[in-house]
Formats: sequence, C-alpha cells, structure tokens
Amino acid sequence: MNVSAGIVGLPNVGKSTLFNTLTNLNVEAANYPFVTILPNVGVVKVPDVRLDNLVSLIQPKSVVAATCSFTDIAGLVKGASKGEGLGNQFLANIREVDAICHVIRCFSDPNITHVMSDIDPIRDCEIIKTELVLADLDVVTKKLPKIISGVRANKPEAIIEQNTVNKIIKTLNENKFINFNDYDEKEIVFVKQYNLLTAKPTLYVANINENDITNPEKNQNYLSLKKYIGNEAQIIPLAIAIENEISKLPDEDKKIFLNDLGIEKPGVEKFINSAYDLLGIKTFFTFGKDEVKAWSFKNGMNAQQCAGLIHSDIEKGFIRAEIMSYNDLWQYKNEISVKEHGKLNIVGKDYIMCDGDVCYFRFNVSK
Repeated sequence: MNVSAGIVGLPNVGKSTLFNTLTNLNVEAANYPFVTILPNVGVVKVPDVRLDNLVSLIQPKSVVAATCSFTDIAGLVKGASKGEGLGNQFLANIREVDAICHVIRCFSDPNITHVMSDIDPIRDCEIIKTELVLADLDVVTKKLPKIISGVRANKPEAIIEQNTVNKIIKTLNENKFINFNDYDEKEIVFVKQYNLLTAKPTLYVANINENDITNPEKNQNYLSLKKYIGNEAQIIPLAIAIENEISKLPDEDKKIFLNDLGIEKPGVEKFINSAYDLLGIKTFFTFGKDEVKAWSFKNGMNAQQCAGLIHSDIEKGFIRAEIMSYNDLWQYKNEISVKEHGKLNIVGKDYIMCDGDVCYFRFNVSK
C-alpha cells in the first residue's frame, strides 16, 4: 500500500535536511530560499521492533519492512495562495500527498537566514495555516455557481453539496482546519472529492537546538508552539541538524554517539512512526523461512482486502486466514506452540484485521 506524507514549511526551516535524514538521498539543503523547486520523493522503511523480533525467531532468507513515502516540497511564503514565491506549484504538490508534516523553526542561528528575519514559530505556523485556508476557500467558492444552478433545478445532491460547501466556508473563514467529524456520511463524500489541504491529517515538527535534544521543554519557542497547537494535532520536537549527522554514522558509531547524547534511539524514528500512524495505517506480518514481511493496511480493512495487498489472486480466491497475534508468537516462539496454546485463530473474509496480526492466507486460484 502506497502512503505518502509531504514535508512543508517556510524556506530555511529544515525541511530538506529532515528529508535527507530520512532518506539519505542527499538532496541539496542550503542557506537560501527555494532550494527545493521540484519535489523530491523518497521511500523510507518504517522502524518496527516487532519485525526485528520475528526475524530473530526464524532467520528468514528475506526481510521486508513496511514503507512510507516522504515528499520534500518547496518552501511556502506569505501570499502563496495568490501565487507568491512558488505558491501555485507548492499547493499543487501538496495536494498529491496523503498527510502533511509541517516543519517549524524553533532555534536561533545567525548563520542561517530566516525568510521573516526573526524567530517566531507561532507566526510561521499561522502563515502556513492561512495560506492553506485561503487556497481551500478558492477551491470551494469556485464550485458555488454550478452547485447553486443544481439547487435551483431541485437536484437533491446539489442541496447536500451546497450545505456541505457552506459548512466548509464557515470553518475556513474562522481560520480553522476541516474536521471530518463535523460532517455526516453524505457530506463527507463531497469533502473528500474536493481534496482540501486543510482536511489532510497534519503532524507538526518543532526544529529545536542540538542542546535541547534531551530536554525539549527548556526550549521556549517549542513550548509556545506546543501551547498554540494544543490538542489540534501532534507535535514532535526534533533537533534536525544533529539527527542528520547521526544518520550518516555507521551503526556502531551511531550507538556510541546516541549514548553520549543520553538518548536511546534517533528522534527521527519516532517521527517516521508518527507520520505512519497519522495516515491511519496499521501493520500485519507474513512469517516464513523464505520471507518475513511487514504489510501496511488501512485501519478497518478486512482479511480478504488485506490478502489482496499481497496478490489479487489471493483476494479473489480467498478461503480463510490463519492468524496469530505478534504478542502470542513472540511469547511462544513458534507456530506449533501458539497452536498448542489455543492462540491460532481461523477467520473468514469479513474479519477486521488488527495491528500486529501474523497471517497465513488460504486461497484457491481456480475460484
């Protein structure tokens, strides 16, 4: 399953450095605006200790991790919704991703220019938010004449759509993001059709100083931004510059360096997992001597649909699925012991898959 998150923010906040850290593609990251023009895309393995543990049980010939795609999108500036900077291109690129990772600068460094001259994370956050809101207002207001024509013709769908658009406009005029919980099933159909930027799930990244890596709470810029965002979305403090240096080290040196810093693992791993969770993605595993593999699936998918992620023939010819939980397999160490303890479940096509399921699908290709 292909899932993607776009890394956005003002110029020179650390977007491309974060992207480089994630992907090791060494995309240019320099001290002047609009270094990123065309979006860079990289596929990143999702860290998962469960996969590592399953591999240790069986030592398979092949190991395949779940992945998430990240896109480094050009820096946004005030007025982007009206075409300022690379605005139109930025907005087109960001509409293509499933979620938004918004990087906000919370550190001071005289050697790295800030497009607004000074450090003010709340202002920077509001600039991006306002530009996304204005862009979405433009999208929905342009639909009104056609919708009103349908309403005058007494088309039921047009009446529902008009109510939906009016609710969207009211929310955007209050400078708020779209929340799907505010819409009923019929309205959500239209909200999804519009592909609104403000309806995309958002994760905030506070780019902090290296000195704050073990205690982000002493960074006042981060604290003020955290208070401003509140419960609206998750915010992760990340010292992107030092995370980038850590990513370049050999594994053994990396462990020593992390130990010297007083941290257990790179913060970027938490960022990847948070972005993956933000997309509403869960993981199931297939487990065998030839291969242990992590598979991404949308929360709420059933067994037959997940079988189709492996191959369409398995979905079409689905008979049943034999499922163990990761926790049971890790506890009992092998499939035979799991079965002996009554923990192997035989399920049908309508079984709703759970995060951490270890699956074997039975199917008949002649179906």
